[in-house]
Amino acid sequence: MVAMAVAMGIGRFVYTPLLPQLMDGLHLSPADAGLIASANYVGYLLGAILAAYGWAAGRERVMFVAGLVATTVLLAAMPFAGGVVTLSIIRFAAGIASAFVMIFCTTIIFGHFDRAGRSGLQALHFSGVGLGLGASALLLVALIETQSHWAVGWYASAIVAFVGSIAAAILIRADPVRGANGHKEPLLQWNRPLVLITVAYGLFGIGYIVTATFLVAIVRAGQEQSVLEGWVWLATGIAAGPSVLFWAPLRRRFGLIATFTVGCLVEAFGVAASVLMPSPAGPFIGGMLLGGTFVAVTAYGLNVGRMLAPQSQRRAIAIMTAAFGTGQIIGPLVAGYLADLSGNYTSGSMVAALALVVAALLAIMARTHEPGTQN
Repeated sequence: MVAMAVAMGIGRFVYTPLLPQLMDGLHLSPADAGLIASANYVGYLLGAILAAYGWAAGRERVMFVAGLVATTVLLAAMPFAGGVVTLSIIRFAAGIASAFVMIFCTTIIFGHFDRAGRSGLQALHFSGVGLGLGASALLLVALIETQSHWAVGWYASAIVAFVGSIAAAILIRADPVRGANGHKEPLLQWNRPLVLITVAYGLFGIGYIVTATFLVAIVRAGQEQSVLEGWVWLATGIAAGPSVLFWAPLRRRFGLIATFTVGCLVEAFGVAASVLMPSPAGPFIGGMLLGGTFVAVTAYGLNVGRMLAPQSQRRAIAIMTAAFGTGQIIGPLVAGYLADLSGNYTSGSMVAALALVVAALLAIMARTHEPGTQN
């Protein structure tokens, strides 16, 4: 949980609450902000692809700890960047680091959960994302109240990440559970449900990331800096923390794929509400529905991949994460470009909502063609 808070909740998503100050401090346009965000997701994609290969077998713990260290250092490096290129390079490297933590830590933890028959604890693992979001929101509120320089937020984030990294490295001392033969995982055996879910997972990446990147900027648009920005992001984090537990009854009753489908549709409504409903109601609803769905949909999507590829679970996690990462690259680029053209984030958000609806339709198709009784 702490590792996920550092790498995902802070390392990746602190960019959102700190984005308006970064844009003001360095005179960045929405397109610039989208480019920098996409650079992070390109790094995340590359990290996921690298993690899919067998080179890290036996080194999983070392690699995820290294990812936590890199996350801390790269957060502290942000104030030293003076332009879009340098910022993009730093966020690109941070994306690789977060992907390594996500995949290698999840591989270790889930394997031990399965062996112990405690798969329900997966919710605690993913609740770390919400913990990190909440921490970054409280940080933003403090920065606004104290009228701090934009760079202070990145330094403070690095300090929080440093403390969390030490805690995670101490608490997670195990290696992954391995089969008795000690062989590497076989190559993925693709089937129609796995293909459909992988594409749906990529569209989900497009759909959620627009709001996850620009939500605080949507609140700021056309207004002076307000503490409301921090409270909207805090609502997102509070909703994200228990979201996997919240969706668990639906998963038990109807299965993973059905839960993934409903989550995408609920999130589509939230993405649209964030820009179509008046402030502050729209952004609050959008933030709460984003937080209440995206962690659970991310978790259940990965679990669908593991379910459909039981002999190659780490490869399935890595490939699903790569599809997810591809979607995240596209989303901010499109939304930032559309925001530059239109002067607002409405059109980009509606494209994101549409992507989520299509993801839900593909998931329904995957469930229809799923072999056996698994769902």
